Amino acid sequence: MFNVLAGVWALLLGIVFLMLGNGMHFTLIGLRGGIEGFSAAELAVVSSGYFVGFLSGAKLTPGLIQRVGHVRVFAALGSFMSAGLIAFPLLALPFTWTLLRILIGFCMSGIYVTAESWLNAASTNETRGKVLSAYMIAQTLGIIGAQALLNLGDAAGAALFIGASILVSISFGPILLSVTPTPPAEITRAMPLRGLFRASPLGTVGIFLLGTIYATQTSMGAVFGTLIDLSAAEISLFIAMLFAGALVLQYPIGWLSDRIDRRQVICGVAALGALFCLAGWLGGAARWPLMGAAFLTGGMTTPLYALMLAYTNDALSTEEMPAASGGLVLSFGIGAILGPLATGWAMESAGPFSFWLVLGGTFAAIALYALYRMTQRAVLPPEETESYIGVLPTATPMAVEAAGSWTAEQAEHEGEAGTGAP
Repeated sequence: MFNVLAGVWALLLGIVFLMLGNGMHFTLIGLRGGIEGFSAAELAVVSSGYFVGFLSGAKLTPGLIQRVGHVRVFAALGSFMSAGLIAFPLLALPFTWTLLRILIGFCMSGIYVTAESWLNAASTNETRGKVLSAYMIAQTLGIIGAQALLNLGDAAGAALFIGASILVSISFGPILLSVTPTPPAEITRAMPLRGLFRASPLGTVGIFLLGTIYATQTSMGAVFGTLIDLSAAEISLFIAMLFAGALVLQYPIGWLSDRIDRRQVICGVAALGALFCLAGWLGGAARWPLMGAAFLTGGMTTPLYALMLAYTNDALSTEEMPAASGGLVLSFGIGAILGPLATGWAMESAGPFSFWLVLGGTFAAIALYALYRMTQRAVLPPEETESYIGVLPTATPMAVEAAGSWTAEQAEHEGEAGTGAP
């Protein structure tokens, strides 16, 4: 493993710093928005702006890279993002915050596309799975670490926003100073959602619904904490627990999904997510029940995303995976835009604890749809399915495509080994 990471350590270090800055900004929006007196509905619009930008960046960045190159795009987007983070405390209005979130979402998506293309080019077929896993772990650790940094300052001032901007700026140093090969920029036309739905109804619908869950957790979690009068330290711990659960539970859920019908695992994980949300609602503002609910619901969300990708790939040929990756990210992105809006409206109308009810209802919808799909399509034997790999919901089509290619190669090698092929 050490030899595998030796060539990409600078990229991974840069990603950790990047996620420290971006993770701080996500939670700061809820903290500072509450101080500024923004309503839940206003913060929902602000939150959705990020995913509007993210979806746009995933679509447009490959074209920008083809025109001016990876390094220039990477540096330009980093500069814009750093400037945007500093501007939040200077322009504390819902409308300007929404525009800034769109900008930062666009920049983050473009940075991911660029970094993931470098990462993909730096790995081989044999090492790609380990490199992608290390990349996802680096992202998660960065986000968790960001929550600890929030306790070093006051959200009412500008220092934490400036700190986030500095971390983002630092992140580009190890990447730009160490990455010399420039991989080709390729644009793959996304598979239309109708075609994707025909290939995998559960994957398409499930990943859309999961987009609403993930965006609600990451964008509205701090808003929820503010509305129920949690301290800044408690809010940062709440968000950290969402991602800690994902880090801990990703492997056991993935291990199980490679051995039994994935639809059963999807149904079970989603049903557990609904139950944990119900527990969060019943637990009220009690600190440790709240943190436990965050850990467990977060622990269901990220593995469920990777499950949906793996299940969808099971229904596709290797040639279809690149186009399908764009369609899956599009479906997830649409859900991510709508999720905070629906949750913000519910919290505004029915109180902050409807945060849990919206999440729980969406988890339940995934479980029920998975149960229905089990009656519509025959089970695929585990030995004929693609291998599971822990892909985060923040992945762009570049990483989703790379993960799909790797899992297809793994399945082919396992098949050859099973038949004794030379």
